[in-house]
Amino acid sequence: MDETRIQDRGPAGEPSLKELHEKSPAQPSDIRGGVHKTLPHDSAARHVSGMARYIDDEPELPGTLQVYIAMSSRAHARIVSLDLDVARRAPGVVAVLTAADIPGQNDYSPVMGDDPIFADGFVFYIGQPLFAVAAETLDQARRAAALAVVDYEDLPAGITIDEAIAHAEAEGRDLLPSHTMRLGDADAALAGAPKRIRGRVEVGGQDHFYLEGQIAVAIPQEDGDVIVRSSTQHPSEVQHNVAKMLGVPDHAVTVEVRRMGGGFGGKESQPALFGCVAALVALKTGRPAKCRLDRDDDMVMTGKRHEVRVDYDVGFDEGGRLQAVAFDHFVRCGYSSDLSAAIADRAMFHADNAYKLPAARIHSRRLKTHTVSNTAFRGFGGPQGMVGIERVMDRVAFEAGLDPLDVRKANFYPADGSGVTPYHMSVSDSVIEEIVEELEASCDYRARRREVRAFNAANPILKKGLALTPVKFGISFTTSHLNQAGALVHIYKDGSVHLNHGGTEMGQGLFTKVAQVVAEELQIDIERIKITSTTTAKVPNTSATAASSGSDLNGMAAQAAARTIKGRLIDYAASRYNVSAEQVVFLPGRVRIGNMEKRFEDLVGEAYLARVSLSSTGFYATPGITYDRETASGTPFFYFAYGAGCSEVVIDTLTGEHRLLRVDILHDVGQSLNPALDKGQIEGGFIQGLGWLTTEELWWNDKGALMTHAPSTYKIPTANDRPDDFSIRIWEKGRNPSPTIYRSKAVGEPPFMLAISAFSALTDAVCAAGDYRVFPDLDAPATPERVLMAVEAVRGR
Repeated sequence: MDETRIQDRGPAGEPSLKELHEKSPAQPSDIRGGVHKTLPHDSAARHVSGMARYIDDEPELPGTLQVYIAMSSRAHARIVSLDLDVARRAPGVVAVLTAADIPGQNDYSPVMGDDPIFADGFVFYIGQPLFAVAAETLDQARRAAALAVVDYEDLPAGITIDEAIAHAEAEGRDLLPSHTMRLGDADAALAGAPKRIRGRVEVGGQDHFYLEGQIAVAIPQEDGDVIVRSSTQHPSEVQHNVAKMLGVPDHAVTVEVRRMGGGFGGKESQPALFGCVAALVALKTGRPAKCRLDRDDDMVMTGKRHEVRVDYDVGFDEGGRLQAVAFDHFVRCGYSSDLSAAIADRAMFHADNAYKLPAARIHSRRLKTHTVSNTAFRGFGGPQGMVGIERVMDRVAFEAGLDPLDVRKANFYPADGSGVTPYHMSVSDSVIEEIVEELEASCDYRARRREVRAFNAANPILKKGLALTPVKFGISFTTSHLNQAGALVHIYKDGSVHLNHGGTEMGQGLFTKVAQVVAEELQIDIERIKITSTTTAKVPNTSATAASSGSDLNGMAAQAAARTIKGRLIDYAASRYNVSAEQVVFLPGRVRIGNMEKRFEDLVGEAYLARVSLSSTGFYATPGITYDRETASGTPFFYFAYGAGCSEVVIDTLTGEHRLLRVDILHDVGQSLNPALDKGQIEGGFIQGLGWLTTEELWWNDKGALMTHAPSTYKIPTANDRPDDFSIRIWEKGRNPSPTIYRSKAVGEPPFMLAISAFSALTDAVCAAGDYRVFPDLDAPATPERVLMAVEAVRGR
């Protein structure tokens, strides 16, 4: 069994890079670094030594200007006047730019055209960009911006979900049209159900808190062209928006990124703002420009995970089997559309999680608030939808007097493929029953439930909780046209390989995995492959590295490119040595041609002299993806990724403080391209999900100012929040039935939702504080304050 068990080891207990390599030693018949091998991240040594170069580490060109973006101090107001004369005369200032200086469109939005680069007439949230100051130093730019005089006329502002609903009723519309999915007659089934309950759960937002903040550097070129180095998950979108802003064709803008210091969705759509500002300064001044945000400004200015309120109405029988569910989602989008339509849709797509709902109605409202526009975040709305159905499972189990795991198991999608989702897609690949059964046994769930009950009976102050929850996560962009990728592969005449594709590296190991694919295809050691920066000048029209699709899409595209060149080499060798194509076989580091063998590089050298092309593009489009939004039906996902997590927690009923004691995870990644990287994603995803559900609280005051905008007030998990006993296992039987790259499965987002097990365990512990008499109302994040209030509520009632 492929297992990692971490028993609170110190740094000395962690494997070295050399040890990771030696876990898969090269054999005479093998290559170093093909697929399914445990290899370290290609930049791992540079990451830990501080030698990895990010955009801000690159030497600045002479004359580079530093850019500061001035922000609105009002949540909703008309700009009466904006006096920048004093700012323009300040020391070191070279340019002060506003919406009036933009030659093209004042917009950086991904879809709807409602994200102005600089406010023009009105402001809609505290932190909205007003203008940019370019100066010789960042300090000079910041000081000059403070000299501007802005006169506002305040307008009514809606900050909370309740205020957004009230404003929508007054104005007669939400930010975006509502959407509904239906399966069967949910109203009739609810009315006829033996038991019926209603409730509500609220899940908060989350800041991405990437280590590297938003940054862009623009370098002016001849003919009005510009190169933009951007920390972005979506280089083509930055390219398009910069070109749109400058009023030039896309080919006049080149966007490049070697690596990001984290992204998590926060660098999918919003880096376009900073790329646009830097490029505008470069165009207007003729000098390179750097736009780099500090942590506070980054948190105030950029979007978060969407806060969602879920109202549920559920009908079920005495055995805990669901008869029908009706969900109402209230999604807090912020001031503009950004990607909210697709995010809210995905919350609906995952409102079933791993459960077959006989009848369902899922209604979603997309609400406007005068706060920063919320955006993509790991899971892209799916986690919010899953919290709703998992709360339903816990509540049904409580009302029916059953173990929550038994209720979950009674409602799983069956393995026979007979399950149909609320969006009318057949679930033909369900393995959740088998995964949960295996985890239930390996983590000793039943005995531990008894132990938890015994502990709670004997301890009046500390209470434990235990929960095992599943994950079923759809893999593909639900916007169908985004399911495509390109790659470019060169083989040089010495046999070395240059690899470029449209995916971006943000620490997840995508570049390593795609290089492994090319190494496997050509049967060469991975050291012979050069991993290069992502650039729109080499691979055009890329999709974002998002939706957990990076390896699926770019791996297939790179494989296609490598196979094209490989095919040319086979044809050349067959012709040159008078053998059939079937007699040309690629072996580790060499090629068998009939009865002879040649080193890979020797065959490549011969092919070069024979004028055989050793360069190729590759392209891949995910097959079979269709979805009709008008009817809310179709096949939006290529396949599903599955997993399960079991969490044990303890709470202090006097303070609400809590700790995660033990976590057991069994996760399906198909046939893993790289188990080391996949385990890292599973562990990291779980911990990030734990932060969202327990510690990371966003709080705006009644004026619309974000008060949690620094590490001092916004609490991401630390090493101390990691459980002492943490078991991560990759499901040994995993194999993707869909024709993905080497039958692997996506791993970026699905593990995030495994942390819902910790939230359910906290609910279980609070329930114990009231002697299991009352089901608690516990919202996320389950901070100590919320846990304490929930404890007092169950004891008071």
